[in-house]
Amino acid sequence: MSTLTAPFRADVVGSLLRPASIKQARLERQAGELDSKALREVENDAIERAVKSQCQCGLHVVTDGEFRRAWWHFDFFEGLDGVEGVDADQGIQFNGIQTKSRSVKVTGKLGFTDHPMLEDFKYLASISHGATPKMTIPSPSVLHFRSGRDAVSREVYPAIEDFFADLAKVYRQIIQAFYNAGCRYLQLDDTVWAYLCSDAQRQLVIERGEDPDELAGIYARTLNKALEGKPSDLVVGLHVCRGNFRSTWISEGGYEPVAELLFGSVNVDAFFLEYDSDRAGDFAPLRFIKPGHQKAVLGLVTTKSGELEDPDAIKARIHEAAQYVPLEQLCLSTQCGFASTEEGNSLSEDEQQAKLELVVQIARDVWGE
Repeated sequence: MSTLTAPFRADVVGSLLRPASIKQARLERQAGELDSKALREVENDAIERAVKSQCQCGLHVVTDGEFRRAWWHFDFFEGLDGVEGVDADQGIQFNGIQTKSRSVKVTGKLGFTDHPMLEDFKYLASISHGATPKMTIPSPSVLHFRSGRDAVSREVYPAIEDFFADLAKVYRQIIQAFYNAGCRYLQLDDTVWAYLCSDAQRQLVIERGEDPDELAGIYARTLNKALEGKPSDLVVGLHVCRGNFRSTWISEGGYEPVAELLFGSVNVDAFFLEYDSDRAGDFAPLRFIKPGHQKAVLGLVTTKSGELEDPDAIKARIHEAAQYVPLEQLCLSTQCGFASTEEGNSLSEDEQQAKLELVVQIARDVWGE
């Protein structure tokens, strides 16, 4: 593994554009022309090439691109005991476009007995070529937020407090299981905190009879309970996402409404924050980042288009953020992954590579690493 420690000055959020080989293999699998073992071999080959590509960019951290998943979150949740994938009435509404109609529901007692993504991580670690392998999974709050109480069986969990208690317990088991598998860098992907900064999304929560501020407190406590007993040499980051589907988004609004609670109380080691557009607001909320080891990873390089940013403009923004949190507590990454779902964003694989190379070069210029 790299002698540098996570999060890295130049970091990567997670998902990568699915190569043509995987898209074709998935179609053949759906048609019954390919078995699951053959599909996995195609995925293995694509993941190994993706890891080499990330290393060639100069990154000290690599992911598997989430190549085995269709969604950044549903695939993981469906591997938990008590959670079932369901066909939804409609897809998730983004800015002018909808996803496929899919969702998950809690239909039984939450539990963690085994999970296929543990083997996925082990494979990534086995081919990481000296870089630090990062595992990405959805944050616990994501299982609840979109559908609220309707996503959780009232028969199984008549008291919602018991659901959140079990959710934290299961995530403690998940974190330990990935640690036991060799993971030392884990990222929790969380759209919820950005939605709680959006007036439109907050209104939807109110209309379904819930208090967005009360939910924020519940989610913060659940996260901290999930992190209790975390091994000291495991770095856990929280990626705050504003929605990422085929180069569109969902939420708009700066971090101020949640900054003091999120940055001031949630005990992760790093916050990955989208800052690639005006939708994210200014850097003032970073004043709540706790001094010390905690890092803010600035997502200043967009994954929503292939156009390369001006390096000097990005450096200026990093130094602007340093007015609120010391430069040594800052890092740089893309604003999100390149393919939160298998459809991917509107750019090419060459443009994706250029974006990652840009992140590395800017980080070297700013921090000398």
